[in-house]
Amino acid sequence: MIRSLIIGAAFVDVLMAVPKLPTTGEDVSGHFCCNIVGGSAFNVYGAVKYAGESADLFVPVGEGQYADVVRMEMARRKMPVQLSVSGADNGWDISFVESNGERSFLTVNGIEQLWQDAWFKQINIVDYDYFYISGYEMEAEQAADVILQALANRKPETLVVFDASPRIQYIPQATIERLLSPGVLIHCNQDEINAIIPGQSSLEAKCHQIFSKTQTPVVVTLGERGAYFFAGDDSGIVSPVQAKVVNTLGAGDTFCGGLIAGLTEGLSVRSAITKANQLAGLVVGQESGTLLDRS
Repeated sequence: MIRSLIIGAAFVDVLMAVPKLPTTGEDVSGHFCCNIVGGSAFNVYGAVKYAGESADLFVPVGEGQYADVVRMEMARRKMPVQLSVSGADNGWDISFVESNGERSFLTVNGIEQLWQDAWFKQINIVDYDYFYISGYEMEAEQAADVILQALANRKPETLVVFDASPRIQYIPQATIERLLSPGVLIHCNQDEINAIIPGQSSLEAKCHQIFSKTQTPVVVTLGERGAYFFAGDDSGIVSPVQAKVVNTLGAGDTFCGGLIAGLTEGLSVRSAITKANQLAGLVVGQESGTLLDRS
């Protein structure tokens, strides 16, 4: 059986509805919507499982107020906690959701930035064929080094899917260079690819430059235009599905999970992106950022 290991964080999202984001010094009114357990890895796992594929969620659950929320939510969903650790609370964020569904975050980091070598002794890395990692965990050099060192022990011909994240500009260049290596599929949006490959060259040229280092497809989401991919002998734009947007929380994560699920099924990159678009279309039509609620 083909298996995926989803590495990253389980966060508590505190959703606040606002008419618009305040500018500096401005005061806007909003209202509390709810608390949702999310985080990139949690949402990616939800998409992979919704698609019916085999995956394990490998996220640290620490000790404290927000860790307790995560632990209770995972117990409610009958999700095993594979990494119960001590030393800090789980991270949380305030997610400001505007009337058009766009969201912005104020994040308080936690245990997910404190990865330790010993944590990976609780699993066997060679049991997995696909891996997910996020730019959020790559920002801290120590955490990035621990995760990338563990992934260096994976089986040959396995695939790491790296989701660049909005924090890409804070990832050290040395870590970026480690990620631009064979067997790593880079998934990002247009702003993020411009941070990875600065300059005025075209999107296709930037993807080609990344591909020359990774020899692995590059996937760039384009919002309403869908997603562009470059896979050497094939490239192009895959159109999005039409969907009513309620909340974009988890859209990129769910796209990434759908992409992994499609590749796990043996689909071509183009067809896997179609699947990813379909799942992302589902998640933006609901308040929650995870498809676990539909499972």
